[in-house]
Amino acid sequence: MTDADQNKSAKEAASSVAGHPPQEEAVAPTASFQRSDQTKPVAIPRPERWLPTEHAVRRGEWLEIIPDRSLDLEQPEGRHVRMMEWLKSEAFPAKIVGLLQSRGEIQLQGDHIRLRVFPNTPYGFQPDYSYSLEVLYEDDYVLVVHKPAGMNVHPSDANDATITLAHAVAAYYEQTGQSCAVRHVHRLDEDTTGPVLYAKNELALYLLDEQMRSKSIHRRYVALVHGKVNERLNVIDEPIGKDRHHKQRRRVSPGGQAAITHVQCLRTTPKASLVQLELETGRTHQIRVHMSYVGHPLIGDTLYGGKPDLLPRQALHGEQLGFTHPWTGEPLSINDPWPADLEQAARVLKLL
Repeated sequence: MTDADQNKSAKEAASSVAGHPPQEEAVAPTASFQRSDQTKPVAIPRPERWLPTEHAVRRGEWLEIIPDRSLDLEQPEGRHVRMMEWLKSEAFPAKIVGLLQSRGEIQLQGDHIRLRVFPNTPYGFQPDYSYSLEVLYEDDYVLVVHKPAGMNVHPSDANDATITLAHAVAAYYEQTGQSCAVRHVHRLDEDTTGPVLYAKNELALYLLDEQMRSKSIHRRYVALVHGKVNERLNVIDEPIGKDRHHKQRRRVSPGGQAAITHVQCLRTTPKASLVQLELETGRTHQIRVHMSYVGHPLIGDTLYGGKPDLLPRQALHGEQLGFTHPWTGEPLSINDPWPADLEQAARVLKLL
């Protein structure tokens, strides 16, 4: 049997189970389970070549680098060209080097190279202090914050006056004396909770966007879904497109974009299951669409067939975000503990 056949049979089995649940009442764990603060970090490869951080230091708006011996700056002839080629051969993308050079933001002072990597930049959003931001991780290059339910990552358009996570991040930057543009790297649905990654400068944004394109930013979710999920359901590989009959909804469609969701059932009862999910792609509403498609809509997700008895929102939480630090090259795994409403619902369903 091919992998595709196995996936198909698993989805058919899941749908069958959802339609005709067994009658036993006991909780049946299908896998070992750890909460997000104990979850094993996802494996993130370190780049083969990265500029050693001990050779660089931030000085205000500037990053000051002491090159290694492979770059000879003593000979004045062709020194600038050699410096530019050296930068491109190390951690700096050619596009960023060219951009900094065009703005006069690369300087050579003796044996030090200075790059204006941390310029003072407008936030891009009006700071709003009505929400107290929960910071999960921060340094000079990145910020990771918790997104609560009921809040969008950013406004839908220029006329949208809704307070969003972007406004809260702008307020945090203002409060902490940081002049950074608010630049999100990825998004979460309005009622999904979890970590959101922000880049604090153009260099970080460029390198993190590259990681998004290469699918090397890992996002791990947990969800409460209706029905008893079959343990054979481990991959949902179905394209997702727009639903022409409903503006907000997406659906599995042969003409849609490729979408792959990895599924692991952690605990289950005849009525509900706790599943852990990882995205190989990042389509709009991907987890919600895929789980509904196999007959297990998320609890609370009325848009895709879930019932709001226990939660007024979809029971979906991003519990871990993994990425490679854009400057140090170190793998980072950021955990985000479950929100109280999700934990309470899981206890009521006897899934914790």
